[in-house]
Amino acid sequence: MIIRRPGFGSTMAGLSVLLLATGIAALAIGATGFGLGGLLHPGSAGRDDVAWLVLSQIRAPRVVLAALTGAALATSGAVMQGLFRNPLADPGLIGVSSGAALGAAIVIVAGGAWLGSGAMGRWAVPVGGMAGSLASTALLYLITTREGVTSTNLVILTGVALGAFAAALTGILIFRANDTALRDLTFWTMGSLAGATWTRIGLLLPFLLAATILMAGLASPLNALLLGETDAALMGYRVERAKRLAMLGVSVATGPVVAFVGVIGFIGVVVPHLVRMVTGPDHRLVLPGSALLGAILLLTADTIARIIAIPADVPVGVVTAAIGAPLFVWLLIRLHDVDVPS
Repeated sequence: MIIRRPGFGSTMAGLSVLLLATGIAALAIGATGFGLGGLLHPGSAGRDDVAWLVLSQIRAPRVVLAALTGAALATSGAVMQGLFRNPLADPGLIGVSSGAALGAAIVIVAGGAWLGSGAMGRWAVPVGGMAGSLASTALLYLITTREGVTSTNLVILTGVALGAFAAALTGILIFRANDTALRDLTFWTMGSLAGATWTRIGLLLPFLLAATILMAGLASPLNALLLGETDAALMGYRVERAKRLAMLGVSVATGPVVAFVGVIGFIGVVVPHLVRMVTGPDHRLVLPGSALLGAILLLTADTIARIIAIPADVPVGVVTAAIGAPLFVWLLIRLHDVDVPS
């Protein structure tokens, strides 16, 4: 039986409308009780000012950061799965997330005593996370590249090893941390969008714009790589260049995001699979579709995180794991049913 898949325009339009609706719902829902109706139907002047402050300075930047983070993680996951032809691939496969976690852990545990609570202290953790992600990516490239050729299998194995080593060092730091640093590090590793500000978003945008340009140009090479590296090279694609650009794009997109919001799992693994179920394997559809659906899922997860335990703010990584794990199991069962004939 032939399954007719929707075209690019209808798929993107549907996801865009869903993203807009999810964003509006996220703006309207919160622990304070202020919704969009308070702005549309004004009450007292003081209440209107507070409602505007909550919406514009707390919820709005958090909604934007959630959308950008979800889009970056999901698109990076799609690129990794296409590059390695591995359905389990995600940004953590090359050690970006683990490297960022180690960099942030070093700052939280070792730097808290002398950084203080000023501007340097507030920006130290994101800077440490970005430095850790870039360092892990650079080390991965140096280890896996010989005479200008990067081995895909070696990248996977080395990425796993580097991730395990970074996790071990992070574990040592956790053991040596005091109570305050341990609490901060624990919450950071769970992932949270609570610290969203327009300033942070402004700092993230140049990285995400550069990563978007890099990864958007990889759609055709990734389609060719589905046939294998040899066939892609025979078709005229520069395979090694595509590998380097893919690793660079994923690092530029994921490193700063993880540095600012912490480790958020399952978005990069699950979302590309969901998109492929609708669009097929064409990366010209998978990449933008993953960006939109990743933004939608993380916005939904963060909205749940904000209201599930009022007045507490549950780390969004906990919610994405609770949603993503059952989805992933369902995907595995479905793929198994498709691959194995009855």
